[in-house]
Amino acid sequence: MKLAKPFSRLIILIYLVTTVLWILFVWETRYTGTLEGWKFDYLLKPFLMGMTILPITGGILGIKNSMSWGGLKSAMGRATLFISLGLLAWGGGMVIWNYYLFFTNIEVPYPSLADVIFILSWPLWSYGLIELSKAIGAQFGWHNMLNKKRIFFVSAIFIIASFYLLFGVARQWSVSLADGGLKLFFDLFYPIGSIIISTLVALIYWLSRNLIGGVYKKPVMILLFGFMINYIGDFTFSYTTTKGTYFNGHIADFIFTTAMFAISLGLSLLHSHPVDYPSNKQS
Repeated sequence: MKLAKPFSRLIILIYLVTTVLWILFVWETRYTGTLEGWKFDYLLKPFLMGMTILPITGGILGIKNSMSWGGLKSAMGRATLFISLGLLAWGGGMVIWNYYLFFTNIEVPYPSLADVIFILSWPLWSYGLIELSKAIGAQFGWHNMLNKKRIFFVSAIFIIASFYLLFGVARQWSVSLADGGLKLFFDLFYPIGSIIISTLVALIYWLSRNLIGGVYKKPVMILLFGFMINYIGDFTFSYTTTKGTYFNGHIADFIFTTAMFAISLGLSLLHSHPVDYPSNKQS
């Protein structure tokens, strides 16, 4: 994977710098004991910029790698392409979010244009994960009848538990049909989209855990791990905003940053090398 190393190093460097900025920001806010003037904090702004640059960089590198797989012509090409586009959408949402923070008086812009961009990542990631399952042969794990029963059981438990966590615990069943409009749409779409993606990740791992191997096992596992971290970020963000304890630079933001790092790193390592892995170019 020599060609992937410079890309992965760049992703790691951005993440490390962003992490240091977040740690310093947390240290400062605890030291001063206040978030007064948070919007103009000299540490918060660079952290949020790093949080924005990371998925955009990962998305660009992922698109570059998808071309090495033939782009839309192969399952792995489509997987890396659409997951990368999802990262770019998430990064685009952060660009709009930062605009509200830096140039307006809106501390937590919800719902806003940023959310319109953010949610584009959900269908893009979902399709990319479905194509990834095809590329790594997850469908072969479906043929066993006993496996099917286990999958249905695990999926049902996972969906019910996620529904309870994301709607009940995180939002305290606060979704109301009376809200109407964009707020109702986003209140429903965010947790449902998170449940769909996390369920897909769990199924892909379950079906392919004994099938995938070679040099691409680690990148795929990192990628799936990133989506599960993103699930934790969704829960933490929803819970803290419902409780009114969220602020920009909260640990929820760092969890999202870590999720974008893992997804970006996984994509940066998924570069096609015909000599090393000729059988992965599936259509």
